[in-house]
Parts: sequence; C-alpha cells; structure tokens
Amino acid sequence: MLSSSVRLLPPLPALWKKMHLDMSLLQILAVLLLPGAWGQGSSSRPGVVVEAKNITLPAGSKAVLPCHSPRMVWTRDGLKDRQRVVHWDLFRNSPEYSVERILDMSPGARQRVYNGLNKGRVSIPESAFNDGNFSLVINNVVATDKGVYTCNLHHHYCQIHQSIQIQLNVTKSAKKEKRYWDGEKTVFVVLLGSSVALPCVNRRPLWREGLQEDQQQVAHWDFQPPGVRPDKADRLVDLYASGERRDYGPLFASKMSVAEDAFTVGDFSLTISDLRPVDKGLYSCHLHHHYCGLQERRIFRLTVGPPLPSAPTKAPEILPHDEPEPRTEEVETPHVVTVILPEHRGYFVQHLGYFLATFLLLAFIAVAVIVLTRRRKKRGQEYELRRSDRGNVISGGEMSLDCTELKTCNQEPLNSDYKNNLLKERGMAKECNTDFDGKLWK
Repeated sequence: MLSSSVRLLPPLPALWKKMHLDMSLLQILAVLLLPGAWGQGSSSRPGVVVEAKNITLPAGSKAVLPCHSPRMVWTRDGLKDRQRVVHWDLFRNSPEYSVERILDMSPGARQRVYNGLNKGRVSIPESAFNDGNFSLVINNVVATDKGVYTCNLHHHYCQIHQSIQIQLNVTKSAKKEKRYWDGEKTVFVVLLGSSVALPCVNRRPLWREGLQEDQQQVAHWDFQPPGVRPDKADRLVDLYASGERRDYGPLFASKMSVAEDAFTVGDFSLTISDLRPVDKGLYSCHLHHHYCGLQERRIFRLTVGPPLPSAPTKAPEILPHDEPEPRTEEVETPHVVTVILPEHRGYFVQHLGYFLATFLLLAFIAVAVIVLTRRRKKRGQEYELRRSDRGNVISGGEMSLDCTELKTCNQEPLNSDYKNNLLKERGMAKECNTDFDGKLWK
C-alpha cells in the first residue's frame, strides 16, 4: 500500500519545485524594486515577498500601509475542523456516464456513506486526519463497483486541493488479478467477492492534529531607518490570533495603530499619523501561519516630503465704516469670446489627399483625350495618303479621263438653237462616247 502511495505522489515534488521557482521570482522582483529588500531577505526571519511599494507623502499627513491577507482569518469556533474534508467519488462509464459520491468525512464529524447498500461495506480509517491515511476499503467487491475512484482532499482555509485517481476492474478469474500503472493512474484488477483497499495517503503535517490554531498565526511589523542594517531593524508590534498584542517602544504607542479585529477580517494595515521626516524608512509586514505553511512579507519604502501649504482659516473682516456699493439696475451683457481652434494635422492631410486624388483624376482624363485625338488625326492622314496613292495608280495606268477632251464635247453654248432639241443632245452624247471608247481601246 505504501509503495502505491509513492507511485501516486511523484507530481508533488514538481509542484513544490514550481512554487519555489515562483517564490524566487517574487524575491528577485522585490530586490529590483527596493534595494533594501535584499538585506531583509538574508535576516533570520525568512518569508516570501508578495508586495513591494514606494510611498511618498507630505509631512503632517496620515499614512496607511496596506497589508491584507484573506488566508490569515481566524475565528475561535474550531474553523480547521470544518475546513478539512475528504471525500471519495466514483465515475462510471456504463451503462451510462455517471458520478456517485461514495462517502466523505471531516475531523469534526463522522464519515458519511451516501448509498445504503455500501454501509458497513465501504469505509475509510477513523484515524485518517491523525496519520494521513485516507485509503478506501471495499469489502465483498461486486461487479457494480467497477469504475474510476477519486480521492479528494480539501483544506479550504489553507487553500489546498488534491485529487488522486484509481481505477478498479472486477474479474472472475484469480489468474487475472493484478495491479499496474497505466501512465496516468493505478489500476486494480480485483477478484469478485474479495476485499480491496484503494490507497490515498498524505503524510504532510497539514492534515494532522497539531497545536492550537491561535498559537500558529502571528503578524508583526518592523521598521528599518535609513542607514540601519536589516538585522538591526526595530520591531514595532507583534499580533497573535488569540488577541494578544505586544508593542515595542514609544514610537508605535504614540502615533501608530493596527485594527483590533485584524485576524477577523484579515486586515493588518499599519496607520501612521502626523508624519515627520524621522518616520521615513523601510516598513515590512510579516505574516506567519505555521499550520498552513504560510510565510509572507510586504515591504513599503516610505518617503516624507515637504508639508502642504496651509489654507487661510479666517474670513476677510468688514470694517464698520465700509459701506457696500449701491446696486445698479444695469444688466450686464454676456461677453462672447470667439476661440479659433487650429485644425488638426490629420484633417489637413486628409483634405490634401482628396485634392491630389482629384487632380490626378483630371490629369488622367486630359491625357486620355489628347491620346485619342492624336490617334484619330493620324488615322485621317493615313486615309488621305491611301486615297492619293490610289489616284496615282489609276493615272499611271492611263485610266483617267481627259477633261479637256470631255469639255470639247460640250463646248456648245447653253443658249444655242438646239438646246431643246433632244435628238441633237443624244447625238452629241453618242459622239463623245464613241471618242471615249476609241481612246480606251488605243
């Protein structure tokens, strides 16, 4: 059983290693923000720096250095007994997916079994919260016990939640009974009718009964003046969850205070009234909860500046002989002031872009018109050249008519005696045609 617990706990070292790495990063951040934090980190009171802040306030004002922690809330009614809980759940895949609560238990109450058929058959040790053994014991295993069992450990006050899964299979053959690791969880193959103990062990002191809780929670404030070593810092106050409070030196009693209900609400803020230059330095709030393993620090570097200018406290006095001026019935006209705001640079650039785009569009249209006009003129010139070339070809082949000879055929005046004689005109036409045909044949 112990060997199985060892196989179930390997993820824990990785988790603690990750938490340790996060704490180291927080410490490095605090060192970068506040140079004095490194010196306090080497003191005899170790702790994780969760906050580092510089605060500058004028002289004479009130300073509130915040120190809040919801994990440091204590009551006197046995809070830890109601906060530590263990419960076992069963996940079944058949006949349909379902989740069933098997039992649960807390230190202040007896274990509670939810299914009446499991009473007296399923249980966990009564001393579970003393020795950390929360193993589930199942007697007379039946076929319906098959599924994945989950052991859930919760500590709500310390904000701890841990789960361990174990798969249980039931067989009728003793040869098939075995136990192995499938890479994610432990698998038990158990003979029908036998008994089995599903291991869930946590040996951490957190789950054991220890000292009283009021003795485990402590908060204290330290003050480190400039030029003083961290190990020589002054202790201002110690606070205990039981209500005990210890003040150190007259500085805290005269001008500093912490709320009386600090452990009830988790507010450990330090209030400093009537700030003076001697109050500047490094203030640190330390929170310790040994039961939960809580070690936290919050560091504040306080700087006191010059005081604020005092405001006039007296109203102007009115002498008896001073008489108020008589009121006039004149109505004062409102003064209109015209303010011209310069245009934004982006607005000018936007309009410039519109102008350039319009100019480019017009230029493109003009170039297109010019190109088209030139092409049309060029085509007209080519057409004229072709016509002239065609006329030259016809004249070169002696196909042109002799206009002078044609005119000789019509040299008769229009006012001749034969202009109305149709026969005369036809005769003249025949002669011209006869001469034209003769020339073509030649």
